[in-house]
Amino acid sequence: MKFVIQRVTEAAVTIDNQIKGKIDKGFLVLIGVGKEDTKEIADKYIKKLLGLRIFEDENGKTNLSLADVDGQLLLISQFTLYANCKKGNRPSFVDAGAPAEAEALYDYIVEECRKVVPVVETGEFGAEMKVSLLNDGPFTIILDEAIL
Repeated sequence: MKFVIQRVTEAAVTIDNQIKGKIDKGFLVLIGVGKEDTKEIADKYIKKLLGLRIFEDENGKTNLSLADVDGQLLLISQFTLYANCKKGNRPSFVDAGAPAEAEALYDYIVEECRKVVPVVETGEFGAEMKVSLLNDGPFTIILDEAIL
């Protein structure tokens, strides 16, 4: 599993020229599901995501979590996080999860986050999406198996 977390002041996802999801202050999270991923692995990523203290406190220190700032989430599935570019110039995606299993885990992540975060917006699994954001910082963190 891979999460690319961007601290944003706003973000939106558009499908067929229609806004599907839009948030204010919070995290835009690109989610890649690998072929070996499970709900147990997803739970670790969710816990880390929701516990990250990367918002500034009154002293300018990154010390506040999403909950501390009433932050919102925009969760976007992105299998291309599993691109393997070692051979040639055309990426291979053999390590990405099969669509049905990956979609089920993505949906699980969304539902678990909604149990904790009041505003959780999404894209659409497998859709052609346009994502816009105003990265705050910029501040971007990558969670993958090397971190957890």
